[in-house]
Amino acid sequence: MPIFNQSIRRKIVGIALGLIVLMLVTSILSMVMSSQVGVLLDELTNRYIPAYGELARANIRSLERSVALRRMVMMKMQEAPDEEAYAARLKEFEEADRKIEQETSDARKHINAIIEDPRTPSDNAALARIDIRIETAVSELRRGMAEDHAKLLKQIDAKQMPEARGTLEHLDVLRDQFNDRIDGIRGDMLKQVYASTSTVVGRQHQAIMISAVVTILAAVVGFVFALLVSSGITRPVRLLLAGTREVEAGRFDKPIAVSTQDEIGELAAAFNRMTEQLRHNERVRETFGRYIDPRVVQGLIDRPEVAIDGQRRVMTIMFCDMSGFTSMSEGMTPRGLVKVMNHYFTVMSAPIRAHRGIIDKYIGDAIMAYWGPPFIEEDEPALLAGYAAIDMADQVPALQKQLPDLLGIRAMPGPCDLRIGIATGEVLTGSIGSELMMSFTVMGDAVNLASRLELVNKVYGTRILISQATADAVGSNLELREIDRLAVAGQSAPQPIFEVMSKAHGLSVPQEALRTHYAAGLAAYRAQAFDEARSAFGAALEAVPGDGPSRTLLDRIAQFEANPPDAGWDGAWRLEQK
Repeated sequence: MPIFNQSIRRKIVGIALGLIVLMLVTSILSMVMSSQVGVLLDELTNRYIPAYGELARANIRSLERSVALRRMVMMKMQEAPDEEAYAARLKEFEEADRKIEQETSDARKHINAIIEDPRTPSDNAALARIDIRIETAVSELRRGMAEDHAKLLKQIDAKQMPEARGTLEHLDVLRDQFNDRIDGIRGDMLKQVYASTSTVVGRQHQAIMISAVVTILAAVVGFVFALLVSSGITRPVRLLLAGTREVEAGRFDKPIAVSTQDEIGELAAAFNRMTEQLRHNERVRETFGRYIDPRVVQGLIDRPEVAIDGQRRVMTIMFCDMSGFTSMSEGMTPRGLVKVMNHYFTVMSAPIRAHRGIIDKYIGDAIMAYWGPPFIEEDEPALLAGYAAIDMADQVPALQKQLPDLLGIRAMPGPCDLRIGIATGEVLTGSIGSELMMSFTVMGDAVNLASRLELVNKVYGTRILISQATADAVGSNLELREIDRLAVAGQSAPQPIFEVMSKAHGLSVPQEALRTHYAAGLAAYRAQAFDEARSAFGAALEAVPGDGPSRTLLDRIAQFEANPPDAGWDGAWRLEQK
C-alpha cells in the first residue's frame, strides 16, 4: 500500500491531517445544520408567531370596535345626547378599525416574508391561501362595516331606534363572521406553526445525528488509519527485536523482511547489512581461529592497545614435540605427511583447548602453547597445563595405533612418542614482528626453559618435564618426582626439574616404589655416594623396568667412576653437556 511507503513523519502527519479534515467536515456540517435550524427558528420566532399574534389581536380589535360602536349608539339614544362622549367613542371605534387594518396588514407582511424566503421549507401554497383569506375577510368586513356604519349613523340621528337596533345586530353578524374567518385563519396558521416547529425539531435531530455519525466515522477512520500505521511500525520493530535477539545469541543467518520504505524499513535494511557484515566477520574469525586462537583474536579486537604496547605477565609455557618424527617422515609423500601431521596436531591440540590453553604456533612437529591471564585466572595456569600434558600423554597409545592406518602401512617404521616441557615465569606478551607481519606471542626466559625441558626429555627418557616454579604452583594436585637439577645457559643457578607422573592419587604401587627409590638414589647421587645411588636406582628399575631417568643416572654414575667430577661439582646437569 502507498501509505506504507511514506516516512513515519508523513504517516503521523497524514493521520493528523485526516482527523483534522474530518473534524472540519463535522464542524462545517454542524454549522450548516445549525444555520438551517437558526433560519427555521428565526422564521418561527420572527414571522409565524408574530403573524399569528397579529391575527389574534385583530380578533380583539374587532370586539373592541363593536363595543365602541354600541357605546356610540348609547350616547346618541339618551334623551340628552352626550356629544362629547359620543365623539370619544367614535374616536375609539375609528382607532379600533384602523388597528384591525394595521394588524391584518402586518400579519400578511409576515406571511409574505415567509413565502418570499427561499431558505425556508414552508408550505408556500398554504400560506398564500391564508394571505388571500385574510385579505378577503378584511375587505368584506370593511365593505359591510362601511355600509352599515353609515346607515346606523343616519338612523341614530333620525331617532329610528328599532331600525338602528336591526342595523347594529347586522353589524354584530358581520363582526362574528369576521371573527370566525380570522379564527379559521388562525387555526390554519397554528398548523403551519406546528409544522414549522416540527421541521425545526426534525432538523435539530438530523443535525445531531449527522454530527454523531460524522464524529463516529472520524473516530473509526482515525482508529483504522492509526491501527494500520501502528501495525506498519510495530511489526517491523518486532521483527527487528527478534533479529536483535538472534544476533545476541550469535545467529547471523536470519535476515529481516523489509516490508516498508520508511525509516523502519531503512533500519531493517541497515540491520540486514549489519548481520551480513557480522556473518562475514564471523567467517573471518572462524577462518583465522584456525590460525590464531579465537580468544587471542577477541582480545586483540577488544583491547588492541595491549597488543601494541605489550604486557609482562606470569604465564605457564608448554612445548610439545613428537619423537621419531624425522625417521617417520622419511619416505612419506607430502600429502601423506600432511595428513599424518594434521591428525597428530588435532589429537594433541584438543587437550590444550579443553584445558583453556592458547596454542601459540605449530613449529614443524612441535606445538607451543601457553596459559595465563587474561584468558584464565592467575592461580590456574600451571595446573591446567599439567592436566593438558597428562591428557596428551594418554593419547599416545591410541595415536600409535592410528598412524599406520593413516599411512596405509602395517607398522610404523620407527617408535613414536611424545615429549613435553612446561615452565612457569614472567614473560612479555604482545604483537611481535615487523611492519609487514605481526604475531601475538610470548617471549622470555620461561619460554626458553620450556623449550629446553622438552628437549631434555630425550636425555632422561621421560615424556613430561616441568620447572621448579611450575612444580611449586601445582602443589599436591599432581604426582611429581624430582628428576635432576638442570643448569641452563643464561641462568645463574641450577634448578630442579620434575617429571609429571599422574594426577593426584593416580600412582600405582610400582610407581610409588619407583618414586621412593629414585628419590633415595638422587640424594645419594648428589652426595657422590655412587654405590648407594646405584643400588637405589637399581631398585627403581626393578619396580618399573625401563625407567629412563634411573638408567640415565646409572650411566652418568658409570662415567663419574671412570672420570670423577670436579671438586666443585654441585650435582647439576648442564644442558651444554648434551
